[in-house]
Amino acid sequence: MTGVLYLIPNALGDGDASALATVLPASVLARAASLHYYVGENAKTTRAFLKKVGTERPIQEIEIRELNVNTPARDIDALLAPILAGTDAGLVSEAGCPAVADPGALLVRRAHERGVKVVPLVGPSSILLALMASGLNGQRFAFHGYLPVDPAERAKKLRELEQHSRKANETQIFIETPYRNRALLDALVAGCAPSTLVAVAVDLTLETETIASRPVSAWKKHAGTLDLHKRPAIFLMLAN
Repeated sequence: MTGVLYLIPNALGDGDASALATVLPASVLARAASLHYYVGENAKTTRAFLKKVGTERPIQEIEIRELNVNTPARDIDALLAPILAGTDAGLVSEAGCPAVADPGALLVRRAHERGVKVVPLVGPSSILLALMASGLNGQRFAFHGYLPVDPAERAKKLRELEQHSRKANETQIFIETPYRNRALLDALVAGCAPSTLVAVAVDLTLETETIASRPVSAWKKHAGTLDLHKRPAIFLMLAN
């Protein structure tokens, strides 16, 4: 009989065990504490997460293997092997929900192919939290990950997304490396129509959380007042 692959959410920012308890239900923390095998993007940060959770056995006795963007596809079966042998496992991301904008999706896909039960557990998703708080269309939306770094290519992509958003009435969602947040917001303000709605959600679930949603015409007056420097952010856009 195979084990179960539990998808364990993580907090969206740094904090102690009490901070983790504010975003994860007690049942999720209890399940996370009970598991003896984990797959995470980084072994060191996975151990830090487990220290906050408070594991049932010493952390040094918990097996932790890495799955990240550098993991070859041929290694996925090796990560799955303990589960196929009957061990329950946890898949945890660096932040938020595993397998969403996250390399863990490869393990989940393979688990389904091999008949392993996959159980997603409740926790914070920055993408959905930002959409919830934006006031933009939550019936139709698309997440695009990172936009091009080159300014000209980024501007072209934003025009394409805005045109599609207007035609389909679909919210467009994307992220950026924190130190390039300002460049992305400036590109949105400079390149989108005045009536296009733009929302920015920063430091979600943290004490410094900031969420602003307004048309581009208003952003032209207020964009400089939003501190984006090295802060995790989600950007959303809906063209009218």
